[in-house]
Amino acid sequence: MTVPDSSASGPVGPEGQAGQKGRVSPNGQAGPDGSSGSTGRSGPSGSSDLPGSPGPAGSGGPVRLDGPWTHRDVAANGARFHIAELGEGPLVLLLHGFPQFWWTWRHQLTALADAGFRAVAMDLRGVGGSDRTPRGYDPANLALDITGVIRSLGEPDAALVGHDMGGYLAWTAAVMRPKLVRRLVVSSMPHPRRWRSSMLSDFAQSRAGSYVWGFQRPWVPERQLVADDAALVGRLIRDWAGPRTPEFPDDTAVDVYRRAMCIPSTAHCSIEPYRWMVRSLARPDGIQFNRRMKRPVRVPTLHVHGSLDPAIRTRSAAGSGEYVEAPYRWRLFDGLGHFPHEEDPDGFSAELINWLKDSEPDR
Repeated sequence: MTVPDSSASGPVGPEGQAGQKGRVSPNGQAGPDGSSGSTGRSGPSGSSDLPGSPGPAGSGGPVRLDGPWTHRDVAANGARFHIAELGEGPLVLLLHGFPQFWWTWRHQLTALADAGFRAVAMDLRGVGGSDRTPRGYDPANLALDITGVIRSLGEPDAALVGHDMGGYLAWTAAVMRPKLVRRLVVSSMPHPRRWRSSMLSDFAQSRAGSYVWGFQRPWVPERQLVADDAALVGRLIRDWAGPRTPEFPDDTAVDVYRRAMCIPSTAHCSIEPYRWMVRSLARPDGIQFNRRMKRPVRVPTLHVHGSLDPAIRTRSAAGSGEYVEAPYRWRLFDGLGHFPHEEDPDGFSAELINWLKDSEPDR
């Protein structure tokens, strides 16, 4: 069974769970089982759009936001994934983190397309306009979602660009399916083995990542994420952003992310990967994954981090180069927080494009 994609739906209950059965497309049309979706265009409160949002939600609800890009769905790894794409050329696949969705890459979509790339931003499983399945939120399966999307797009490989959880999965995909990853770009996330050791042995990082420990409680985190029209999402984004970038986050961006989190089941699905990361530490599947990630990354890697990131400390991320047996470039953005690609979109995009076009990326 697939939990409905309700990207055009109305209000969400206190637990963030959908009440319908079957699969509903983001435009409210009937799914393959004949069920019909809501065509409502209300904000998280179910009455009207949040103030300061970029216009009405539109036929695509709070997910398929207007822009120069095009929206469509692709099938991969037994599920359906929403993507926004723009441009022609070598594929660059953009992977969002928590608590966001594809729209976090809006600046890079246009910059990459202008630079001659086919830029595609996907919604991860359980988020945005992608399917919300009852299981499949371990990193190995989520990485297969990503590589499956590459194949569904008809491309031989892609440059993966991942932020936060998207970066964790990009590391994983580069190890599991190296032939499908042309280059790797990770922002605001250490290598999975480095993340694990830092969370377990570095008290400062464990405290900075306290939200991950809090996610281990049943049901409570879901309720907290959607309470008061997902006000917690706004607080997290503001707290994690650097203090030197007053342009981000503005009220418009925060409202977009709040609305997306209020889509039924999104809060639960967003938290599930973090639950797996902690609860599997002593389980056979977690131990096996950790051993599997000993295999080095053998594709050129750009690692980007904000010097004032309060969620992932610089010291935690900086040691990831030991897991890369290929050209590895570490780029620290001074004065930025957890969202370098939104806090300084021009600087981030320039760094990304220059590195992607560099035929001999240095170590």
